[in-house]
Amino acid sequence: MLVSLEPDAALIAERLSGLRARIAAAAARAGRRDDEVLLLAVSKTKPASAVRAAYAAGQRDFGENYVQELAQKADALKDLPDLRWHAIGRLQRNKARDVARWASVVHAIDRFELAEELDRRASKLEKRLSVLVEVNVAGEVTKGGCSLDEAPRLIDQVRALSALELVGLTTIAPDVDDPEQVRPVFASLRALARAHGLRELSMGMSNDFEVAIEEGSTLVRIGTAIFGARAIPGR
Repeated sequence: MLVSLEPDAALIAERLSGLRARIAAAAARAGRRDDEVLLLAVSKTKPASAVRAAYAAGQRDFGENYVQELAQKADALKDLPDLRWHAIGRLQRNKARDVARWASVVHAIDRFELAEELDRRASKLEKRLSVLVEVNVAGEVTKGGCSLDEAPRLIDQVRALSALELVGLTTIAPDVDDPEQVRPVFASLRALARAHGLRELSMGMSNDFEVAIEEGSTLVRIGTAIFGARAIPGR
């Protein structure tokens, strides 16, 4: 169920501005340009009006965990040019049709069977879908993603699919108090991406995105720090 309260557009704009400044500072510490890092606003459980407010503040890329929410919001906001939807949650094959229709980027390719189904659906739509392979670098049983050992084979398999463009890798680091503790997780994913010639690294969330940027992240996923607390707990 989506939150029904109207968003505070001015507050959303202020939060986005602050986050962009922090992203720029983290990039500078790593000797990188701020335009090398894309801010993905995670709008999970938030209403379409909150997305519209963020769009008005210059945000263009939005992430959704649940396919039903993605479809509903994408349809409600199809009047907004250049708005790009990213499917970032764990996916079942039976959701591939809607994901292929509405999403521009899929972040959670963790098995070949899912990639095959997305490829089939995207082919029917005559669409080329950008995807990232999700790697469970830390080996947490509660999180999705293939293992580091499985990743090379899955990367090769996905690359062979004609309707999917493999652009990079993604991971979710363990939730810890000190972001420095997960720096090795991000460094491991960066090394894997470089070994396979992949340019995009989707890693870093509200509590650890600055460390992720220092370790090479090209895309950070931030929700609560933009839209406020969620109505329901979740990823």
